[in-house]
Amino acid sequence: MEQLEKVEKLREKTGVTYEEAKKALEENQWDVLDAIVALENQGKIKGPQMSAYSTDKEQFGDFEKAAKDYENSSSKMTFGQVADKFLKWCGKIIKKGCENFFEVKKNGKDILSIPVLVLAIVFLLAFWAVILLLVVGLFCGFQYSFRGEMAKTIDINSACDKASKTCENIKKDFTGEE
Repeated sequence: MEQLEKVEKLREKTGVTYEEAKKALEENQWDVLDAIVALENQGKIKGPQMSAYSTDKEQFGDFEKAAKDYENSSSKMTFGQVADKFLKWCGKIIKKGCENFFEVKKNGKDILSIPVLVLAIVFLLAFWAVILLLVVGLFCGFQYSFRGEMAKTIDINSACDKASKTCENIKKDFTGEE
């Protein structure tokens, strides 16, 4: 290999300038390997990164300990914790269901007032019968509303009022009243 080719090759491999490559080669009798070592010693290029691999378990004991510590402190929940969280959620739902009421009125008089929890249970047991009774009740002049915190956060009473007015309008259209 000619001297120019060696300079070019050293420059490509190390990223140094032509002058630095030529100087390093001249100082090391045009030996490319010795020139690279000399450039590394001068700090002009970085040496290769060291890495190691071993199958010896004792050498990596700290890593295994750290991995176990991470597993123990991670957000994995035990069955008991999941069950506890679910039961707390159920308790909140039951409490809200008992604090809020479903009311049925006719001509301004209260006919029925039951906790929303009872209404939900009745819905689960006889969904279609309850829906049918509510619709028939609307056409018979009953009005439905909710009382409690739920009615304040969700404007469900306006939806109940709209349903009552719509049924009244349908009744008037059907009977021909104005």
